[in-house]
Amino acid sequence: MDNSSTAVQRNNSEKCYDPQDPTLTFVDGDDELDFLYIGYKSLRAKMSCGHAVTPMSLTDWCRRLLDQGKSRFVCGKCDVEWPFEEVRKMALLTPEEVNEFKKKMFSNAAPNLKVIECPGCKSRVVRTDLSDLSVRCTVCTAERKNIYKFCWQCLREWKGPAPRSDRCDNDGCQSPLEILKIYPDIVFERVKGVTGCPSIRACPTCGALVQHDGTRCKNVVCPQCKVEFCFVCLKITTECQKIKPYSYFDVCSTGVAPRQTSIPVRQSR
Repeated sequence: MDNSSTAVQRNNSEKCYDPQDPTLTFVDGDDELDFLYIGYKSLRAKMSCGHAVTPMSLTDWCRRLLDQGKSRFVCGKCDVEWPFEEVRKMALLTPEEVNEFKKKMFSNAAPNLKVIECPGCKSRVVRTDLSDLSVRCTVCTAERKNIYKFCWQCLREWKGPAPRSDRCDNDGCQSPLEILKIYPDIVFERVKGVTGCPSIRACPTCGALVQHDGTRCKNVVCPQCKVEFCFVCLKITTECQKIKPYSYFDVCSTGVAPRQTSIPVRQSR
């Protein structure tokens, strides 16, 4: 395991800190995450938030958070968020536990966060900070033994300063908001009464940019999240159809939704 801490096993079940580990700050007192009063025998060590844990109580607490559907780890005493790398080190997670935790984190986060394939290794990456386009791939970073980041927008290796929310310094990396702002209006061949509708929209469910070629009806299916929506009013098709009178080939009774000025974030369905 890539972990500077080493586990000392007791009774072949309890993970305990190595008292000679110089990277840990040991403290006297209670195990502050032992909410069930199990009484783990390990030495107590301080988390970054200052609260004392044992590797078993920390593992129990983080597994409880995952079972509750959480995708991030916060202290049970002060609600400070811990990075996964800190949890892995301080909980002395085994390779099997690391795998288990990552799968649950991804599963819990996926309905609410954008997920994309890393352009380097094709592994799935979750963007947790929606204000930063520079995304670190842990797989590529480990393989290259150097931090690897890519641009969420243009899907090329990150270039320029970070964090940044508009674009990277790669040529041709254009902000989706700029695209939504500058693309011309669409001229529908068969949908009547529509004026002032941009030819590119951000999917109202996941935010992916979708272009309508002007043919067929006013509804499109997002290639990313597979949700069908009305290109004119930007409602999910099933919602648009509830507003009467409804027609696939007439302007919506609620009118044309204005040009978007923000990118929607994937919502739970």
